[in-house]
Amino acid sequence: MARGDRIGQGHARRAGDRRCLQSPTMQESDLATLSQKVLAAAFALSALFGAVAQRTHFCTMGALSDAYNLRDFNRLRQWGLAVGIAAFGYAALVAWGGLDPARTLYATDRVLWLSALVGGAMFGFGMVLASGCGSKTLVRVGAGSLKALVVMVVMGVAAYATLRGVTAVARVATVDRISFVPAGGTSLSGQLQSLGLSAGSAALSAALVVGTALMVWALAARDFRTRDNLLAGTGVGLAVAGMWWASGWLGHVAEHPLTLEDVYITTNSGRAEAMTFTAPMGYLLDWLMFFSDKNKVLTFGVVSVLGTVAGAAAMALASGRFQWEGFASTEDLANHLVGAVLMGVGGVTAMGCTVGQGLSGLSTLSFNSMLAVAGIAAGAIAAFRYQIWRLERAG
Repeated sequence: MARGDRIGQGHARRAGDRRCLQSPTMQESDLATLSQKVLAAAFALSALFGAVAQRTHFCTMGALSDAYNLRDFNRLRQWGLAVGIAAFGYAALVAWGGLDPARTLYATDRVLWLSALVGGAMFGFGMVLASGCGSKTLVRVGAGSLKALVVMVVMGVAAYATLRGVTAVARVATVDRISFVPAGGTSLSGQLQSLGLSAGSAALSAALVVGTALMVWALAARDFRTRDNLLAGTGVGLAVAGMWWASGWLGHVAEHPLTLEDVYITTNSGRAEAMTFTAPMGYLLDWLMFFSDKNKVLTFGVVSVLGTVAGAAAMALASGRFQWEGFASTEDLANHLVGAVLMGVGGVTAMGCTVGQGLSGLSTLSFNSMLAVAGIAAGAIAAFRYQIWRLERAG
């Protein structure tokens, strides 16, 4: 057995010991109650995310647009501060023993570099055409945008097709075949573990370097240090860290009362998850369409989608920003439809969106997440250039 596997199993046992101390004789009724608590926590944390994003205009596409077109980096600094805080939160949970890094959604033994880059580029291009990424789409739905509602539905259909349908077959047969297995692991903390550090020490060391650098960069600019900017970075970062706690510690059961297996309850992946929206939009549609099927239950991701919309709606109504919005023209509709499809296919191919890979994934300092974010940025810049070209041609 590899040393990293022994560390991961030992870490899981320590987390399991804590769970056993809390509930040594868990029954089915206890499991149902715990599931409700996990889902309630996910809803509350995602509602916080939606409210903060609505209040502060937190948006990855907007941040990239400001930086590329206006040379204004304040919203990009919001994003950097959020990643830094989320990385420290994730590392603290790992060091405490409340989260096993080998059993998160982003833990893998392969770097799927082509999937991350191609899927990321598709997502990045699509989010510009659709006026925002998946999270921004949900926030805009909460604020009354019917355009965003159409994008959410089409994006969810495209995502589900790329999980289990026709585009899933194409994905598996093409880009997912191209990968490599790096010595030492597929994350920065994994590389440090291969040098002899424990999982907790490796996670904290990696967060200390990368998280601190991002936070210092964000806070170094004097004009960034406003109430809204600090609220955006801090609120979003804490929400992501809280989601790791909810699924990775609160939702961890060392011994399922029926299967006797060590499980993470309520997550679609069966692993610890944080905040992500592309695949959960597809799962939401599946849950709504087959609601009478007792096998279709609310999951961590589905509740996160609903919570984000609810939080954004509450903030929009409280601040007087709620306003119905429709498509301006047929071209506007076409752009949003194409963008939604690209985001759905690209987000699943890259295994995450600007939040799934860009915040949650980067908090684990995964190499796949870094490549996906690079692809998203490249795709967005290509879309900005395309829009400029269209404007110049029309003029």
